[in-house]
Amino acid sequence: MSSTTGTGTAHRPQIAKADGSAVRVLVVDDENSLTDLLKMALRYEGWEVRTASDGLGAVRTAREFRPDAIVLDIMLPDIDGLEVLQRVRADGTETPVLFLTAKDSLDDRIAGLTAGGDDYVTKPFSLEEVVARLRGLIRRSTLTLAQAKDPVLRVGDLSLDEDSYEVERDGASIELTATEFELLRFLMRNPRRVLSKAQILDRVWNYDFGGKESVVELYISYLRKKIDAGRDPMIHTVRGAGYMLKAAG
Repeated sequence: MSSTTGTGTAHRPQIAKADGSAVRVLVVDDENSLTDLLKMALRYEGWEVRTASDGLGAVRTAREFRPDAIVLDIMLPDIDGLEVLQRVRADGTETPVLFLTAKDSLDDRIAGLTAGGDDYVTKPFSLEEVVARLRGLIRRSTLTLAQAKDPVLRVGDLSLDEDSYEVERDGASIELTATEFELLRFLMRNPRRVLSKAQILDRVWNYDFGGKESVVELYISYLRKKIDAGRDPMIHTVRGAGYMLKAAG
């Protein structure tokens, strides 16, 4: 996501290559709105992202960019995703590939995977699912985790798994919406740090509400009902400054 606001560790990539450089991901889809959303989500992970809107462009970009993972739509306006993959593989690369497709039959799934793809997501899908699948593919590839980071964030008795998107407090599972999850993740990546409403808007929503920061207050209230209800509070308001999450007690 946007990096206009200094937020310490929130900008540090969770996964990086052995030399410490950012993971590179190529996103291929002819729906510009979809590629824009995926680019935003993947950049939030600290990854470098390139996009292509057709198959031939994808092959060219793959040769120039040398991505560490590819998100590839099967249905493209010129050559299809399976042909793109065959050409990329012919260049001698074993880059892991996550297929996107509107098709949902077993035959299509088998065709994609036997063509050399590594995983498969059917449209419509959630951005969280795509990110989680990619993180899994990258972890299983030849890349090295930066500082061997655990995908589970922990603050006190609260835990959040960035791979499985599971949240628990004191062993009890907590169901969150996608936005609530992103808000909690941002708070947990910055424990005991006061985060302003502007910082939260920038990192969680990635656009300006025109000063209508009440949306942050609303989602903080939603989180409190799920995280703090009946327990010692972890989410604290710092008047005139913002919000902070810290272990209870």
